[in-house]
Amino acid sequence: MGKTAVGAAVVCAAAAAAALVVRHRCGSSGKWERAVAIAKELEEQCATPTSKLKLVAEAMEVEMHAGLASDGGSKLKMLISFVDNLPTGDEKGTFYALDLGGTNFRTLRVQLGGNGKGIAKIEHNEVSIPPHLMTSSSDELFDFIATSLAKFISSEPEEFHPPPGRQRELGFTFSFPVRQTSIASGTLIKWTKGFNIEDMVGEDVVGRLTKSLEKIGLDMRVAALVNDTVGTLARARFGNQDVIAGVILGTGTNAAYVERAQAIPKWQGLLPNSGEMVI
Repeated sequence: MGKTAVGAAVVCAAAAAAALVVRHRCGSSGKWERAVAIAKELEEQCATPTSKLKLVAEAMEVEMHAGLASDGGSKLKMLISFVDNLPTGDEKGTFYALDLGGTNFRTLRVQLGGNGKGIAKIEHNEVSIPPHLMTSSSDELFDFIATSLAKFISSEPEEFHPPPGRQRELGFTFSFPVRQTSIASGTLIKWTKGFNIEDMVGEDVVGRLTKSLEKIGLDMRVAALVNDTVGTLARARFGNQDVIAGVILGTGTNAAYVERAQAIPKWQGLLPNSGEMVI
């Protein structure tokens, strides 16, 4: 029911946007009135009564609590991300990111200005994954990704080169179901979005990427493994400290939010100093 409610809201928003476009293009008032009538009819068909929305929210809250209590106890996985601190906006320096979440993957190089100055510069490259690699082997897929990442890094301006003895660090956004074991490790639960590489299921995705990086001599350490929803939350928090959740509506639908660490019964480790955990 949750997806239905969200989908209805998205469709209604799209209808409103479409109506604005139509108004711009319609030359006569008659055409505009007809467009308004169509948009209003669609809005009424998509409308969800407040009472039903409250039932959806209450049912989701029950599932969230069950998922926080134990693995497998809920329709919602409520995965622990091991991210217990989010950006403050004061971060400064050059950072790399790899985003794998569909038929394309992206490599990014970002310069943060620090002291609330935001993003000074961002460079990125998008690469299409050949269809056969989506069902081949983990070696072939991650070797292809590592080679593409190395090519992107080769364009790095000299002033951004790390000092001798210091590794470049990479944030790895991996938008598939993963059971995190630390901030920089996690095992693949299952593939989605058309991927089906059997030898990768149950394996550490960071370890597999690191193996391919080492194979081509690329000196880079994966500093963090996150889901795309966690990345969205972190990016938004960088510019607004009041942000508490990130939502993805794309090939898949998912969300991440900031939870009190004490409210996670299935958490077995020491409570983080921040008192919070991204779920």
